[in-house]
Amino acid sequence: MARCRSYLRGLAICVTVLLLVSGVVMIGVGFSSVKDNILVAQLSSSDGLLVLQVFGPITVVLSVLGICAASLDLKPLLLVFSALIFVEFVAMMVVAAPLVHVQAQMGGAVDEVFLNVTPLHRAESYIQTELNKLQASDSCCGLRSFEDWENQLPVTCFCTPPASNLQPSSQSANSSSEGRCVMVGPDFYPPNQQLTEKLWVHSEPCGPILKSYLSFPIKLRIGIISAFATITMAAIALCLTLGLEEYWKTPPVETTVDDFNRVKYKPKPSLT
Repeated sequence: MARCRSYLRGLAICVTVLLLVSGVVMIGVGFSSVKDNILVAQLSSSDGLLVLQVFGPITVVLSVLGICAASLDLKPLLLVFSALIFVEFVAMMVVAAPLVHVQAQMGGAVDEVFLNVTPLHRAESYIQTELNKLQASDSCCGLRSFEDWENQLPVTCFCTPPASNLQPSSQSANSSSEGRCVMVGPDFYPPNQQLTEKLWVHSEPCGPILKSYLSFPIKLRIGIISAFATITMAAIALCLTLGLEEYWKTPPVETTVDDFNRVKYKPKPSLT
C-alpha cells in the first residue's frame, strides 16, 4: 500500500507539472498577436484568445499550488486545489463552448466576406495589397477564381505555363485550363493588354488557402483547451485520491483468538 501511494503521489506531481506547462502555453498563445498577413488579421476571429489570456495565468497559479500540495503531501491543500481547479475547469468549458460553434460557422462567414469584397479591384487598398502578397507567395489568383478581379488582373495573377502547353488550342471559351495555369479570354484582358497576346493566370483560387489560415488559430485554441481539460481531469482524480486517503485506505487490523476459538479483529495501535 505504501508503494502504491508513493506511485500515486509521484504521478500527481507529474500531472500538475504538465498542468503548469499547459498554463504557460495558454499564456503564450493567448498573448501572441503577431500575424504576418494583415488580411488574415482583419478576417480572423479573436474568439478564444480572451479565454487563454484569462485562464492561462489562473492555471499557472493553481498548478504551483497543486505541485506544492502534492510534494509536501498536505491533504487539506490537495482538496483545496482539487476544488479550485474543478471550478476553473467548469468555467473554461462554459466560456470556451462557443468556439466549436464558431469553427462550424466560419466557412459560411468567410464566404460572405469574400462576396462583399468582390470585385477585388474595387476593394480597400490594404485588402488588394495583402491579397497580392498572398497571390505572389502561394501562386493563386482571386478569392474564388481569377474572375473576382474582372478585367483588372494584377501582375501577381500572371503565370507562365510549361512550354508544352503553349501550342495553339482549338478551345474558344472564355478560358482554357492548362495545369496550374489558365488562359483567360478577351473579356478579362486589362485595358492596356493587346488582344493578340495570350494571357495566362494562376488557376488556383486564394480563398481555400486563406480559409486554412483563418481556421488554424481556432483549431489551435480548441486543441489547447482540450489538452487542458484532459490533464485537469487526471489531476483532480489523483489529488482527490491522495487527499481522501483516510476514507479509502483500509486501516491495519490484528486478529486474536479467544478461549472459545472465536476470531476477533481490532485496529493495530498506532506507532505515533
